Amino acid sequence: MSDLRIHENVLLAPYTTLGIGGPARFLVKATIEGQVPDALNFARARGCPVFVLGGGSNILVADSGFPGLVLKIELRGIQSLDDGNQGRIAAAAGEIWDDFVRHCVSWELAGIECLSGIPGTVGAVPIQNVGAYGEEAGSLILSTRVLDRETDLITELSNAQCKFAYRSSIFNTDQADRYVILRVAFALRLRGRSRILYPDLQSLFAASTREPSIREVREAVIRIRKAKAMVLCGNDPDSRSVGSFFRNPTLSPDAVDRVENEARARGLLGDSEKLPRLPAGRDKVKLAAAWLVECAGFCRGYVYGNAGISSKHSLALVNRGGATAQEIVDLMRLIQDKVHDTFGVELQPEPTFVGIPHSP
Repeated sequence: MSDLRIHENVLLAPYTTLGIGGPARFLVKATIEGQVPDALNFARARGCPVFVLGGGSNILVADSGFPGLVLKIELRGIQSLDDGNQGRIAAAAGEIWDDFVRHCVSWELAGIECLSGIPGTVGAVPIQNVGAYGEEAGSLILSTRVLDRETDLITELSNAQCKFAYRSSIFNTDQADRYVILRVAFALRLRGRSRILYPDLQSLFAASTREPSIREVREAVIRIRKAKAMVLCGNDPDSRSVGSFFRNPTLSPDAVDRVENEARARGLLGDSEKLPRLPAGRDKVKLAAAWLVECAGFCRGYVYGNAGISSKHSLALVNRGGATAQEIVDLMRLIQDKVHDTFGVELQPEPTFVGIPHSP
C-alpha cells in the first residue's frame, strides 16, 4: 500500500460549508493518485461504504455521521495541455475551484470567469455540471480522468461520455458512485471574450463603451455573489450554506403557462405580468426557483429553529448556529411541500445527502 494514513471517528462538520455533520468511521486524505485505490481497497476489505469528499460545499451530512470511509481528495496540480497556445488546460481534482479560475483568468483563458467565486474543488465541478451566470462547466470540459471502481482501472472519459445536462452528469445519475474523479481537462478560449448572458452582468456593463475584460467579468461576478452571500466569508452567517439549495425547475411550455395562470389567480402576478422564465433547450422552459420559494411565503431571513433562509438569497438554506441536519431537511421539505401546494411544481434539491436515510 501507499503511505496511507487512516483517521478514525473524525467529525465531518468542519469539512463542510454548512458546518453540519457527525463523525466518519474512517477518513483518508488522498494527496497522490496511488492512495485512492489503496483507500478503496481498505474499505472493501472491511465491507464499509465509501463517500468521496471534495470541498464539502455541496453536501449535507447526517447528524449521525457516515458509517464508512470518507475519502477526501486533495490531489493538486495545474497543467497546460498545449504549451499555452490553444487554451487546453487540466487541473487535479483537489485544486480549489476558484483558485483554478483565477489562474486561468491570469493567463487570459476565457470561458470559466462567470463561474468565479463558487466554493469547492475542481473534482466536484463535473459531477453536477456546475453552472452560473450563463455558463456551464460541461460545455468547456474536454475530458475527465477517473478511477473506475468497477474495474479498478484509471481511464479518461470524454465530454460525450460524461453526458452533461442541466446540473447533472453520469456522476450523479446512472453512474453515481462508480467513478472517483482525479483530474479534469478544459478547452478554454485563449484571449477570448466573455459571454455576458446574465441580466445582472448585462446591466453592470451596459454603460461601458468597451467590451469588458475577462478579469473585469470575474470581479463583477464575485461582487454579485458576495451581495447574495454566495461567497464563503467566515464572519457572514449567511454564507454558512451550500449555495442554492434548490434547482431551477425545468418544465414544458404548457406546464409553465399553468403555473403562470395559477400565480395570476392567486394575485401573485398582475394581468400583464409574465412569470420569470429562462430558455432551457428545445421545448423546455426553466422557472426561477427563488421566485417560487418567495411567492410560496418563504421570505429572505426566514427562521426555522437554528436553520433558516439567507437574508440575501432565498434559495440558500443556512445554519444560523448549531443547526442540525434534521432541521435543514425539515425546512427543505416544508418549502417543497408549500411550493407544490401553491404551484404544483416539485423542487429538487441540489446538494448531496450523506448518511441520511431516504434522501430526498
